[in-house]
Amino acid sequence: MNAFIKKNWIVFILILLILFLAKDKILIPKLSSSISTQSIYPSMGVAEMAVDTASAKIGYSRNTIAPSENSNRLIIQDTSLSLQVKDVPKTIGDVLETTKKLGGFLINSSLSKPEGAASGNISVRIPEDKQSEALELFKNFAVKVVSESVYGNDVTDQYVDLESRLEVLTKTKVKYEDILQSAQKITDIMSVQEQLTYIQGQIDSLKGQQKYYEQSAKLSKVVIYLSTDELALPYAPTNEWRPTVIFKNAVRSLVGIFRSLGSLVIYVVVFIPVIIPVVLIIRQINRKKQ
Repeated sequence: MNAFIKKNWIVFILILLILFLAKDKILIPKLSSSISTQSIYPSMGVAEMAVDTASAKIGYSRNTIAPSENSNRLIIQDTSLSLQVKDVPKTIGDVLETTKKLGGFLINSSLSKPEGAASGNISVRIPEDKQSEALELFKNFAVKVVSESVYGNDVTDQYVDLESRLEVLTKTKVKYEDILQSAQKITDIMSVQEQLTYIQGQIDSLKGQQKYYEQSAKLSKVVIYLSTDELALPYAPTNEWRPTVIFKNAVRSLVGIFRSLGSLVIYVVVFIPVIIPVVLIIRQINRKKQ
């Protein structure tokens, strides 16, 4: 055996090299297909993550400003549903049709069929006063409601802060406009106009943020995750012993192993035309030496 290995050591190196190059593609499972969003962030709802992302883009934090005693609170509500359904494409169409009837609109949607189990998601905006009705209608499309989370973000204080900043900027703009009227030198006029342009940009930005708050409060965002397989949906895992879930995971693992072995065989077959000539050359060299 040792003599055989010594004679064909290059062949073994080639085989190991093939296995090394192939392992990342066929032996290491893709975590993105087996780990749900909720298993990565078990303590944070999907809707909460969506609101936090939007909050970061417009530059505010929930803990930045102390709560005020304003009675007219401005609340942004986001909801996420995980629904097990019989027909994902049909349910997406039903959700969109229901949304339009309630006066809402589509944000985005997607559909995929991994391993034969269809899955997808759809995000819509629903008028705040129709939110409860919409959620009940959406749940009626499901075989099982796997999870539901509602997150409310109070942006009243941020909105009031924007109003105060707008008031200051507007007064400053008026003062610069007065200065512009009395300016005589070209350099002074250009300098004042530059400041006015900068202030107007800030005003437009703050008004845009205010409009975002207003529209988000009037139209609740609902994200619905759909699949024919419960395990493909994002949900908070529990410590309960669930034989059915364990069985499905075991079957998927077995199928994954068979696929990996099949892929390995394909790689070996593809590289055989390269390996065989090398083996023949090595044997020929060994014969001449002997």
